[in-house]
Formats: sequence, C-alpha cells, structure tokens
Amino acid sequence: MAPANTAPNRALASHDARPETTPAIASALRTIGTERDGLDCLMAAIGNGLGEAFTAAVARLSQARGRAILTGMGKSGHIGRKIAATFASTGTPALYVHPAEASHGDLGMVQPEDVVVALSWSGETTELADIIGYARRYRVGLIAITANPASTLGREADVCLTLPKAREACPNGLAPTTSTAMQLALGDALAVALLEARGFSAREFGIYHPGGRLGASLRQVREVMHTGERMPVVPRGTPMRAAIREIDAKGFGSVLVVEPDGRLAGIVTDGDLRRNVFRSDLDSLAVEALMSGTPRTVVPETLLAKALEIQESMKITTLVVIEGDRPVGLVHYHDLLRSGVA
Repeated sequence: MAPANTAPNRALASHDARPETTPAIASALRTIGTERDGLDCLMAAIGNGLGEAFTAAVARLSQARGRAILTGMGKSGHIGRKIAATFASTGTPALYVHPAEASHGDLGMVQPEDVVVALSWSGETTELADIIGYARRYRVGLIAITANPASTLGREADVCLTLPKAREACPNGLAPTTSTAMQLALGDALAVALLEARGFSAREFGIYHPGGRLGASLRQVREVMHTGERMPVVPRGTPMRAAIREIDAKGFGSVLVVEPDGRLAGIVTDGDLRRNVFRSDLDSLAVEALMSGTPRTVVPETLLAKALEIQESMKITTLVVIEGDRPVGLVHYHDLLRSGVA
C-alpha cells in the first residue's frame, strides 16, 4: 500500500516551526550586539569622567560666535559630515571641511570665532596635521573626539572627548563599526545638548525642514485654517432648519454656535443630526438643543501634526480654532491631508 501524501503535513509543520537562524541573521545579531556593547561602554564613560569633558564641549560650542567645523578622514569623515548636518538642522551653525582639501585652500573656511571638532579614532591621522596646526596658530577652538587622549590630536585639543576602547563588530577587528557607532552617538548627544541649551523650538526646527512630510507636520494650524466668511457659524437660538442650511452652504459637516458676544458656545455636527433625524420636533428646536457644548479646540499656533493626532485619536473631522474663548478659524481633516502631514 502506497504511503499517504504527507506534503500538507510537512507544510503545516514548516509553517508552525520557528524559522531557522541563518548565517546572515546570526551575523547581524552579533554585529548589532557588539555595537550595542560599545554604546553601553560610552554611556558608562559619560558617567565616569567623560561627562566633564562633554559638558565643557557643549559650553565651548554654545558660546562660539562662529560655526562648528567638523573634520575627519575616512569613516570618521563620513560621521563628521552627518554630525555637521545634524548640528546645522538643530540650531548650531556647522559645516564639514575635508582635512585634505583644507591643506589645499579650504583652511580659509575656518575663522577665529569658529570651533573645530576633529574626529580620529587613533588621534594620529596624518591628514589632520595641517588643520590642527592652523587651529593652534590662530587660536581657533579645538575639540577632539578620539580614543587616544595621549595622541597628537588629544594633546593639542582644548577639550578631548575620549571614547572608550571597544571591540569592532568586524570579525577581523579592522573595519570601523563599533567605533563609528560611538562617534555618531556622541555627535548626536552633542547636537541634542546644544539644542536644549539654546531652547531650540519645534517652530525653529520647521524653518530648517520646510520640505516633505516633516516640514508639513511642523507647520501651524493658522496656515491652513478657514476664517471669516468661510466659517460655518450661527448664534445661539438659531432654528435647526437655518443651522442645517449653514452646514450645507459651508460644506464642513458642522456648524459653530456662538454666544451673542461672540464666545464659542458649542458645535453641531452631521453626527448630531443623524442621531436626531427621526425626532418629530426637529424643525421646532433651537440649535443649542442638539449642540455639543464641549467642541474640540486648538489655538492657531498648534502644529499640524498635533492637530492630526487629536482628530485621529478622537475620531473627529473638525477642530475649532480659538483665541481666548472666541472662534477664529476651523480646520477640517481634509485640510490636513492636503497639507501633506498625513
């Protein structure tokens, strides 16, 4: 008798079993784990000596009248470019200067009021010699990020941020992996500390990030809200039939109700109408009989990202924009979609 077809059972077993760890997955986990260990060492170092130098570096950069000049060779140079970009986007003027190009004229980019931040794991990178010498000759501030405080860079620096020794994730211990992860993390820490020291706001952040979804999320409600005659508004005491005509005319699916002195009293939405559509006395009611006295409100300075979060979490389509207790605008969910924030 032929054996039964076991293919479906094999497929079921394969589906239920946990996937095998492939060599690539094992390698990825080792790499990430090794770099995580390096970051743990960096955190420990900040709590045990490095923190004092870090505080001094933040003070030096925040007090500079010029820019942060990031420099480094090879992989350290790539990290330096990223740190410079993060500095610049968070309120600390910065640029990257290639050390080899600096020796051929780009030293002119570095001014006495600047602060040079030089990255070199060994601290003995040959290409950094000229920019270090220039900084010392013209009294330009110099901050070192290195693992060797006794190196030329470490000795010459006004502030030396000494990275802890840690094993590279590369199995040969050669390719910069853990070391560059620590450099990048320390650069991010500097940028955030400077941002906080300057009181850099989300509004200022938006000025430097006008493009894409991020830029849209940092715009304010005042930029998209409907005002004036576009707002659906009726006074308290308005008959429901007239309020419904206002809803239809303005097309927002709601109408604001205001007190005689202009203060916001409440809101009537399409949902309120649907819940009461079969009432026999609907036509004879005044608008306040159906209105919600607690409409969701924001101020004109509210970020679009926050407005979207409120609408989605509360499952509503309209926010009333107020100044004091008076409505000055209305923002609909479709306005946020058109802005690109979603």
